[in-house]
Amino acid sequence: MTPPFYTTATDAEEALYEAIAQGKLDALMAVWSDDDDIVCIHPTGQRTDGPLAIRESWRAIFQNNPRFSVRVRGKVRWESALVSVHSVVEVLYLQNDQSAHGPMLTTHVFVRGANGWRLVSRHTSAAAQPPAESGRESVHGGRRYTVH
Repeated sequence: MTPPFYTTATDAEEALYEAIAQGKLDALMAVWSDDDDIVCIHPTGQRTDGPLAIRESWRAIFQNNPRFSVRVRGKVRWESALVSVHSVVEVLYLQNDQSAHGPMLTTHVFVRGANGWRLVSRHTSAAAQPPAESGRESVHGGRRYTVH
């Protein structure tokens, strides 16, 4: 199967959230670079290095956690021809519980290569306090993504 070609870093980020919402591990990993020097830091502080460790960490998340949804808002982007850095705010909702968990501050780093834009780093951590509303448009239309 040919991996998708993301023409923008925003397309790659959208695909990442869609894969998370659908609990599709292969689709999630297709967004990541196949380089060995990729990093994912989860809100627990656990750092995973390389495609195999990242795949395993997300497999465990999809398998062991209750269904939850993620609301993405507030974006800041720094972009150049070959690198794009996105900072977003994620708020988690567990199962049918409508109370917000978070917010989580997430930074994505994408690089552009021969296969389009790919994720090389994702770092998510709990916010010390809820960030102030910035008035910026919400990422992905403020949509909620349900994770299975």
